[in-house]
Amino acid sequence: HVQLVESGGGSVQAGGSLRLSCVASGDTHSSNCMGWFREAPGQEREGVAAITLGGQSKYYHRSVAGRFTISQDLAKNTVYLQMDSLIPEDTAMYYCAAKTCVFGDITTWADYNYWGQGTQVTVSS
Repeated sequence: HVQLVESGGGSVQAGGSLRLSCVASGDTHSSNCMGWFREAPGQEREGVAAITLGGQSKYYHRSVAGRFTISQDLAKNTVYLQMDSLIPEDTAMYYCAAKTCVFGDITTWADYNYWGQGTQVTVSS
């Protein structure tokens, strides 16, 4: 079992930046893919970024590509999501998730089976 704890959310004005952190604990060796998802009110949860442990593969949703950066610190069992040039449409609850990847399938979102509690990001215009 893997436990995930997110932090770093908050309220910023458009154009600002935030860095989300996700600390993993427990049986982390079994989960080699990490992802960041977001869910806005009235919308479905969507995957915005994902990474394989070791960083060989990364994915960004087209709406955040060029503005968000996913990274990791293996020594700290932590995955980060640096969010720059934030826009009001980025407002959502952000969740960290983990799974065991097979053949690097980081964007098979339905397979993410460990979740954090979420951290709220609010961007004002």
